Amino acid sequence: MSILRRGRFTSPMDEHVMAFTSSMQWDSWLFPHDLDVDRAHVVMLHRMGHISTDDAARILTGLKEIEEQGFDGLPEAEDVHEAVESALVARVGEVGGRMHTARSRNDEVATCLRMAVREEMLAMLHALIELRDVLLSIAAEHRRTIMPGFTHLQHAQPTTLAHHMLAHEQAFSRDCERILDCLSRVNVCPLGSAAFASTSFEIDRELTSKLLGFDAPLENTMDAISSRDFAIEAVGCASMVMLNLSRLCEELVIWSTSEFSLVQLPDAYTSTSSIMPQKKNPDVAEIARAKSGTVVGELMSLMMIVKGLPLSYNRDLQEANPHIMRALKETLFTLKVCTGMLEGAVFNTERMRELSPAGFACATELANTLVRCTGIPFRHAHSIVGALAREGKEHPTPSDIDRIALEVVGKPLSEMGLEPSDVQGALDTFSCVQRHAGTGGPSPESTKGAIQRARGLLEAHERVVREVEERVHTARLMLKEACNTIMGAE
Repeated sequence: MSILRRGRFTSPMDEHVMAFTSSMQWDSWLFPHDLDVDRAHVVMLHRMGHISTDDAARILTGLKEIEEQGFDGLPEAEDVHEAVESALVARVGEVGGRMHTARSRNDEVATCLRMAVREEMLAMLHALIELRDVLLSIAAEHRRTIMPGFTHLQHAQPTTLAHHMLAHEQAFSRDCERILDCLSRVNVCPLGSAAFASTSFEIDRELTSKLLGFDAPLENTMDAISSRDFAIEAVGCASMVMLNLSRLCEELVIWSTSEFSLVQLPDAYTSTSSIMPQKKNPDVAEIARAKSGTVVGELMSLMMIVKGLPLSYNRDLQEANPHIMRALKETLFTLKVCTGMLEGAVFNTERMRELSPAGFACATELANTLVRCTGIPFRHAHSIVGALAREGKEHPTPSDIDRIALEVVGKPLSEMGLEPSDVQGALDTFSCVQRHAGTGGPSPESTKGAIQRARGLLEAHERVVREVEERVHTARLMLKEACNTIMGAE
């Protein structure tokens, strides 16, 4: 019978109930973290005098053997935490039961989950940094590549490919900031909270927190074991990443059509048809678009599980873990695949330049030029250019403008300072883009500065990620050294 049931119950759990309540199919995700939590707790118990050096050494040796055997070697159990303890008792005898002194599965689970989420978020940050690096490289290469800009998916104003890629990079930069901010709320330690009311044993929560790479213990023990807002926030961050990825992928799908022909996606990231041999389908971009819905769905499921749960621990929370794991892992996988797809994409710059004036794309600049050269109100200029668009005059002459100006302002604009060269300059797409030289604009000079600033921020984010990883790595080394010291002193 289960080591947890043998005191309170006289019979084992029904096999169907065991299958219904077990989380083992998902718990391989938590297995390495559970072992570290066990080790840190044993080290703390030993230092506080609750277990002897001999017992601590036997337990730590048993945990090392369980780690070497792997998750698949664990016995059947309700969850990985019970399975590890059962395997430990089977190896080292009843002394293995001392490991659970001053601890509950509740704080054990909550601690393992935070460690797993932390690991996934750090991996996600690395993947985001790689994607942003690719976007910035494309932008740097295409500062002078003119392309059509769209609103409502209709031609609006000419821009540059650099400007377009920088827009996506900026969104992913905010994703990094969100994740880094969220990480500060993830990286606090519930261990020592026990079932929810802490423990009457004298323990050192600061020590276990430090050995596991956390910033600090999570203070209120009831909140520590029952809260999952950190996971909801983490999956919320992942959902935002996926929404931003989906928008990028949507554009790549559209741009790769024959009607647009703005990009060729790499063969390794596309498929063909089983019946139409000419097809090159953007499958990766389409699946990524769909997976954004999957991740958002996991977020909704997670929130529905948690809503209305009374304090403190409820078994409902076990059902949250698969949604958290799937959301974070799907996001990481999608980021990596999309980065490779974008890195291998070839942009059709000639086609971009060809389409850039379509739909009277320079109309806004022409209106601006009328204002600058003649001093008329912008609304008058807007009316004049709007009338030219209505007539289909996408390449108007000065006489076309004068004719309509007579109706709108009562005077030809050529008599108010408008020169033919002004009109010609306003209708040239590259000239038009160059004039948009303010902060954040599409001009080559503006995007040069934007790329430099984005690179600086990218490097700053990378430094912060490295610092967090170094703290976690240092903690692992400290934990390993503490364990080795105990095992060596046996």
